[in-house]
Amino acid sequence: MSRVAKKPINLPKGVDVTVTETEVSTKGTKGTLSIKRPAGVDFKVENGVLTLHPQSDEHVAITGTLRAILSNMVTGVSEGFTRKLELVGVGYRAAMQGSDLNLSLGFSHPVLFKAPEGITITTPSQTEILVSGADKQRVGEVAAKIRGFRPPEPYKGKGVRYSGENIIRKEAKKA
Repeated sequence: MSRVAKKPINLPKGVDVTVTETEVSTKGTKGTLSIKRPAGVDFKVENGVLTLHPQSDEHVAITGTLRAILSNMVTGVSEGFTRKLELVGVGYRAAMQGSDLNLSLGFSHPVLFKAPEGITITTPSQTEILVSGADKQRVGEVAAKIRGFRPPEPYKGKGVRYSGENIIRKEAKKA
């Protein structure tokens, strides 16, 4: 069996895991997340520790994948996830208008982005955007959508980038 599937998941205080016939759900201070229960995996919750066991050798791969997903769900409902985006370019700025994100990205019009349910978007400064929420996959998806409005270009590096992202720069044409 894979090393990932064998590793137990420690449940922090305030996090409850409920296993039913059709789904596995986690509930914590940041919200509730659930996933459809796949066939072939047994769950055991004892003393604040969740362990997964495959029913046969065929189900080892899905057990490791499910363990990683459940670990992210437990972390999400207890601590949450955050992605930081940076705007690089003259005149590029972000501002919140109620629950909508207003982006000025060098287009002739402002770009309005409505935050989906369960996702919180904040702008600590005009060139920083914080996307946070309990579901890791949705936080990453929303951050990727915002980055997709103006991805960093390879010559000057202008655009919306993830914090700490390394942009490979190209050399400009020589006359």
